[in-house]
Amino acid sequence: MKRRMIPARELFAEWRRDPNYLREYNAMAEEFELAGALIDARGKAKLTQADVAARMKTSQQAIARLEGGRGNPSVGTLRRFAKVTGTKLRIAFEPVKRRSAR
Repeated sequence: MKRRMIPARELFAEWRRDPNYLREYNAMAEEFELAGALIDARGKAKLTQADVAARMKTSQQAIARLEGGRGNPSVGTLRRFAKVTGTKLRIAFEPVKRRSAR
């Protein structure tokens, strides 16, 4: 019996119809944004997780956890990551978008 592979975007579209999933996904928006920024910085620097880990004097698994959004990295860790990827850490606060009352 051959299994049909379902593209991730189709699964995501299906899951987004579930209000509980959508609420939990949105609650993690900052973690996803940070993970994406870390992966992007490393990719633009043309470094592997192992390369970054060696330069930061940590393990590849620690970098994988960092990029996977697990844990709560310190500003110092993020600065070190930025330095080895040739980027600059910038932290910003933005106004919260509020829904209009109807």
